[in-house]
Amino acid sequence: MREAVTITVGTVIGVGLFTTGAQIVGTMGSMVVVATFIAMVISVYPSMLYGEMGAALPYAGGTYKYAQLGLGKAAGTMAGWNFIASLIAVTSGEALAFSFYFKTIFRAFGIELPISDAVLAMIPIVLFIVTNILGTEMTGKLQNGFMFFFWGVAIIWFLAMIPSIQMPAYVVLPDAMKTMTPWGFIGCVAMIWWCFAGFETCCAMGEEIRYPQINLPRALILSPFIVFAVNALFQWFLVGITPVNKAAALASANAPFAEAMSAAGILGLPMALLAVGIAFGGDFSTLNASIAVPPRYLYAMAREGSMPKFFAKLHPRYQTPYVSILFLGILSLILTVYPINFVASVSLFADLFYYIIGIAAALGLRIRHPELKRPFTAPGIRVGVPVSIVIYFIMMTQLDRYAIVTGIIWCIVGLVVYYICRRIYGEAENEKLDAYVLQEELPGDAERASMDREYRIWKTVVIAACVVAGVLYLIPLL
Repeated sequence: MREAVTITVGTVIGVGLFTTGAQIVGTMGSMVVVATFIAMVISVYPSMLYGEMGAALPYAGGTYKYAQLGLGKAAGTMAGWNFIASLIAVTSGEALAFSFYFKTIFRAFGIELPISDAVLAMIPIVLFIVTNILGTEMTGKLQNGFMFFFWGVAIIWFLAMIPSIQMPAYVVLPDAMKTMTPWGFIGCVAMIWWCFAGFETCCAMGEEIRYPQINLPRALILSPFIVFAVNALFQWFLVGITPVNKAAALASANAPFAEAMSAAGILGLPMALLAVGIAFGGDFSTLNASIAVPPRYLYAMAREGSMPKFFAKLHPRYQTPYVSILFLGILSLILTVYPINFVASVSLFADLFYYIIGIAAALGLRIRHPELKRPFTAPGIRVGVPVSIVIYFIMMTQLDRYAIVTGIIWCIVGLVVYYICRRIYGEAENEKLDAYVLQEELPGDAERASMDREYRIWKTVVIAACVVAGVLYLIPLL
């Protein structure tokens, strides 16, 4: 379960939190926690739907497979195609965020690196392409290391920043917040929600996770709350250390945390410590996961003839989809030359689109395949699914027109490739829920007890973190 959680959370915690998500603090001030809480709430039920689908169908391919079985092959292709687009963009955005904060390490001591952001961003992408070809075990071990390093550095940074916290910053709201319209608020929630997008990442690696019928639902239940706690804690410190008269500048900063520390005169070792934690913990964890997961989607689609079949080739030694990893890695390298706000907009459209398909697929599977064995079941699906779809569609309407047009073009390209492949390879047989996929793998009594104990510890720690995060925002109001 540790790997399922860290692969998922590692994909989510990174570029959104430390760039575009942090920019919202410049618009909302301490009220950002309300948008973050709402973003968590609208992620919890969809994560339960994915827990149900992931436990019942632990395929490589995740949403692509669920949509194909629940809604039809074209819908499945659109889901997988947009998931791939989203994480290609996340990979590029994360690499750019790495370059911003890596340079901040040196800027903290007055040194400016003579290297472009794009070139610097390409280095970790190449590194993680190699490690992901080496296999899932390597990916999982790296993910654990990055996440625990990130949190170790984060705790030290939190403690170091406490003396610099200014309580008035939590009660004085930016001018932009005072004049914000309801639609503007929804737009801010959408950008904060991008910090949660990817909460179902571990589903894409279902075939490679041990005891997926148990571990996938547990990881998916925990993930939105972990992401909320992390975002809320970092946002609290960002609000507190930023001088009130400098807060608005965060809305357009490439590296908002570095901008805030610089505005507050916090340079040298504290700034370098933050940059090290973000670059080599938060950014690396997301890069590792975002390069690992999309190739599994492309592999699953190619294996069934929905995409060119050479993407289904496995490495002869490591048994990883190395062609897909290389191809998508190259696309991510190309995107690093574009501005991070463009990359974020493309990713957000793709995220919302494929989640709408994935959420609908959960209800479609209930209707089309009532016989499917479901080790975990989400409650109230006939109400929860349409409500979630409406919420996600409303957020999509708040994206800028350029992002919507780009997303539509990407979808058209995907459909064209799909129908060309169908013509070349012929129409695939209807999917069957074979015994191999549905067979539930069960641990022994001793191992199950150990797994349950670990899950209780995770729940306790996560609940405590969420409570602490909420209380921190209330203290300045007392």
